Amino acid sequence: MAERSLRIGLVAPVAQPVPPPRSGSIETLTALLADGLVERGHEVTLFATGGSSTRARLHSIYQRGYLENPALWPWEMCELFNLAAALELADSFDVLHYQAEYAPLSLAFSALSPVPLIHTVHHLPSPPEVAVWSRYSRAPFIAVSQAQADALTGLNVVGVVHHAVQTDAYAFRAEPEDYLLFLGRFTEGKGVLAAIDVARRTGNRLLIAAAENDYYREQVAPLVDGRQIVYAGEVSQAEKVSLLGGARALVYPVQAGESFGLVLAEAAACGTPAAALRCGAVAEIVEDGVTGVTFDTIEAMIDGLPGVLSLDRARIRRRAVARFGVDRMVDEYAAVYAALATKPVVGA
Repeated sequence: MAERSLRIGLVAPVAQPVPPPRSGSIETLTALLADGLVERGHEVTLFATGGSSTRARLHSIYQRGYLENPALWPWEMCELFNLAAALELADSFDVLHYQAEYAPLSLAFSALSPVPLIHTVHHLPSPPEVAVWSRYSRAPFIAVSQAQADALTGLNVVGVVHHAVQTDAYAFRAEPEDYLLFLGRFTEGKGVLAAIDVARRTGNRLLIAAAENDYYREQVAPLVDGRQIVYAGEVSQAEKVSLLGGARALVYPVQAGESFGLVLAEAAACGTPAAALRCGAVAEIVEDGVTGVTFDTIEAMIDGLPGVLSLDRARIRRRAVARFGVDRMVDEYAAVYAALATKPVVGA
């Protein structure tokens, strides 16, 4: 039970339910945060789609999200209306926390909310984005990594809270199967073509898993042979855990900096090491020589892959439990909320 119970409004994206049926790190993390805060005695209202499952009080203006119901368009209006539903009830809360799907639309309401309106984005923002957001430079942000906090130059970063995974839901595999794994969206920035290159040049089998899109059909599919390079499709949570646990290593050759990289923590929870390019927040998540190895180039990754595969999987699992457990994340968010709830509201 918390020392002081807070009234917290969590505003999730309304693209899909919380937690999501398949992929969706924002919805997954929001679900863990909402339930964890309730467990600590806080009064939590989750603004999300009606298909969501939560221990918090659920407030929905859409039964289904815009990824499930194409009639809900444009997506910006759906997100704004969900945010407006929370702001209309703002007097009922001590703090509101907006989890941005693409951009912090909530910034425009920072000076209008009677309670602190906290903003979190889930990508590594570019300088032009930050320049636009600086119109509300005093509005509070919680960053998901130090790399992201560093990118939010000139903005009011009131805390850095690493993501968490429900580690008891990720089965430890002491003995992997004979494949490497790429798990992530099919985009140039995620580096799937580099992962295929690593597998081919090291003679390893590679499984790739994500939702099919134009990039997959045009750039990736011609390289999939069903033997060495195998497409596993978009996977459910249970299938993802099985793939992660069975992999000899997760190959994470991101070409552009990311704000976190949740799959790195998920892999570690299964005891699976990561071979990752040193980019964005990777160095904060992967402990070099312990839970994986980070590299500056693909050539170095190819040369260093045997060292990745030799890492102690039991030790990797222990480090994941210690660093990425849900209790740690929830406690850190609750501490930031409590601190902000005692301060005057700031806007522009």
